Amino acid sequence: MKILAIELHRVAMPLVRPFQTSFGTQLARDVLLVRVRGSDGDGWGECVAMTDPVYSSEYVEGCERVIRSYLGAALLAAPEVTAETVGDLLSFVVGHRMAKAALETAVLDAQTRASGVSLGEYFGAVRTEVECGVSVGIARSVDELLDEVGGYIDEGYRRIKLKIKPGWDLEPVRAVRELIGETPLQVDANTAYTRADIGHLRALDEFGLLLIEQPFVEEDILSHIVLAEAIETRVCLDESITNAEVAVDAIGRGATSVVNVKAGRVGGYLEAVRVHDVCAELGVPVWCGGMLETGVGRAANVALAAMENFTLPGDTSGSSRYFAEDLTEPFVLRDGRLAVPTGAGSGVEVRDELVREWASREPIVLR
Repeated sequence: MKILAIELHRVAMPLVRPFQTSFGTQLARDVLLVRVRGSDGDGWGECVAMTDPVYSSEYVEGCERVIRSYLGAALLAAPEVTAETVGDLLSFVVGHRMAKAALETAVLDAQTRASGVSLGEYFGAVRTEVECGVSVGIARSVDELLDEVGGYIDEGYRRIKLKIKPGWDLEPVRAVRELIGETPLQVDANTAYTRADIGHLRALDEFGLLLIEQPFVEEDILSHIVLAEAIETRVCLDESITNAEVAVDAIGRGATSVVNVKAGRVGGYLEAVRVHDVCAELGVPVWCGGMLETGVGRAANVALAAMENFTLPGDTSGSSRYFAEDLTEPFVLRDGRLAVPTGAGSGVEVRDELVREWASREPIVLR
């Protein structure tokens, strides 16, 4: 397929509840959508970077800039582009995995739509629906947290994930465990702890958690190894896993026994499939993380999560968890599960009228 044009759309996506970051409260998600127009048809991808560089070094404005200045031109100059060649074509730029993933996803969507294959079929999915968990942020009080978690249990979510940090861990985890009983529960530290906290983190063992996710900074593999040896709860890596080779290394060194797979974090869905495959070979389960995706990104995540080694519920929540109205047909939770789209490509259609209505600026077209 020859890439004829690349469109960059910035959308201010209204959220159903405010999202807190260290830079303040956000009432809308700043979304970068990528649309490729190719000789065989069009496709969409979603960049999962946040507005500010608080989760990773990437952020929306930077992703848009690197696509405009470098990555887009490389795809447009290539005489032939497939999803399988995008990685090599963009490898001259160091890093910027979320920006690269958005482009690869758009090409993959166009390619599979043209061939009449769904993303689930392309990935080798073995399920028609996936079990869903929900990620719950830091609340203002334990009572407020319990109200929120209770609502998700009532909606049917199969797993609860709590964000924790020093000063907000044992008490809220104990309270939620008492509320939800045997429902699977895990915690996500988002790199908030240091090795000095290992004795404190050991106290989480009493709550029968599925796992503790990324307690230390992504570069500190050694502290994760020490923690895994010191506690019964399984240690899961998120930010540390940037590709399949890193996953193999971290598993081999005993730093993790569960892996959170985020396609944007590893540079695209093709690399996410490779992470899944190497983890399966090593007997390590994986689950699909989330980044407040719209229906564009959620469709691909659900297809990915339908692969065989995604044995734990992921952060593939229904659309209503974040948005009153989605950019695609909504993903609706039924009995704690989401159906895997079966149509060609992502299996969903982008609502152009909402892209226009919520546009935060005029689209940029690269040719």
